[in-house]
Amino acid sequence: MTSFAHGAHLAQLNVARLLEPLDDPRTASFVELLDPVNAAADGAPGFVWRLVEEGAADATGLRPAGEDVIINLSVWESQEALWDFTYRSGHLEVIRRRREWFERHVEAHLVLWWVPAGHLPTADEALERLADLQAQGPSPRAFTFASTYTAAEAAQHLQAAAPAPAGDAAAV
Repeated sequence: MTSFAHGAHLAQLNVARLLEPLDDPRTASFVELLDPVNAAADGAPGFVWRLVEEGAADATGLRPAGEDVIINLSVWESQEALWDFTYRSGHLEVIRRRREWFERHVEAHLVLWWVPAGHLPTADEALERLADLQAQGPSPRAFTFASTYTAAEAAQHLQAAAPAPAGDAAAV
């Protein structure tokens, strides 16, 4: 991973297991909200990037976590920007109605982590962070809104976890 020297952005992944396929009439109200919510995210202060399937307007066709699981992966300038979009915009309506379309979560479904500014995380990278959160709990590597870490703490954690240079006696 590249250095945080030029700043850091906050990446987020959330996953949701569909109760019904996206083309099912019972999921239509969710599908109708996708374009307006994604447009709101794209125009939100602090928004940097979101994963979209090539040739599509969103990532609902990508299924790296299973055929009935949709993902949302995005990058934000700060935790405050992501929080404001998530809980102080039209996105809150989707959160309030999620039980209509998605199974109840039994384990962590949202993960946050710091990335160097300019880095666009992959779905695999994001799923690794979620797995880390689920297995190890919150850390500077993978956390939630309720258990947050700063970019400086994440950089310190990465530095401490980096392997010692070759030839270093402490690495043996």
